[in-house]
Amino acid sequence: MSNASPSPARAAFLSAVGCYVLWGFMPLLFMGQAAIGFSAPEILSHRALWSVLIAGALVLFAGQSKQVRAALGQLKTLAWLALATVLIALNWGIYVWATTHHATLEASLGYYINPLLNMIVGLWLFRERIDKWGWVAIGLAGVGVLFQALALGRPPWISIALALSFGAYGVIKKRIPVDAQAGLFIECLLLLPFGLTFVIWLQAHGLGHGFATWEGFGWALLNGPMTVFPLALFAWAARRMPLSTMGFVQFLAPTIQFMIGVATGEAFTPLRAVSFAFIWLGAGVFALAAVFRARAARRAMAVAEPV
Repeated sequence: MSNASPSPARAAFLSAVGCYVLWGFMPLLFMGQAAIGFSAPEILSHRALWSVLIAGALVLFAGQSKQVRAALGQLKTLAWLALATVLIALNWGIYVWATTHHATLEASLGYYINPLLNMIVGLWLFRERIDKWGWVAIGLAGVGVLFQALALGRPPWISIALALSFGAYGVIKKRIPVDAQAGLFIECLLLLPFGLTFVIWLQAHGLGHGFATWEGFGWALLNGPMTVFPLALFAWAARRMPLSTMGFVQFLAPTIQFMIGVATGEAFTPLRAVSFAFIWLGAGVFALAAVFRARAARRAMAVAEPV
């Protein structure tokens, strides 16, 4: 019995790791499309178009069709899902533009800021506890964010917008009483008319790339699974893990994005190096604290089990 109890938490943790690794490599998808002529709005439209098919398949696989119909019939739930859709569409648009305009490092900064927001929001809204090492980690990462802003020579608007939009999206997803697959399908369904309309307009004017060649069609199709799978994993994990823990795991995605930004030749100045050093130190402190807490919890369970 005792060995089975940690499995839901382990599954949620692995889902969170999976979604952030996929998100970390997402810039390569958008860069590949941009290299053959896709604009950021066209990429965003194909994300909306193909995502609804994958999300619908997940709903059928999970047997949640009735839940989708029920959610569509509840005005309050639908309104919250519509707000979540606006936030994720805003996040997608900014991120696609950044990664196709040589601003992947600034985008990665946004996803370093977001875990700080998650920790603070988790404390404020959900009464989640942050110990002293958590605050040390927040402080170190905060210093890193400040250095990053100084390195840019301006407020990091892309970073701030990405952090706020995705942070708010995570809070809403945690509170909506709809399972992950059902909620995600409805969000994709709400985006479909906009994406489909723009794709049709592009094709009618000879400006589209998604149906111009087999290569373009292949890239366009990839937007579906690469959009839906990490979002489904995130939505599933977000309802089963503390926001503070989600915030820690999220450091995976911007670290991978950072490496992609450097590898593709974006400017990496000494000041930027200092900023990322502080951020990584903060992530390391948080990771070690999490390991020590887990060991302490296992020891406490081992002592309590005979009783």
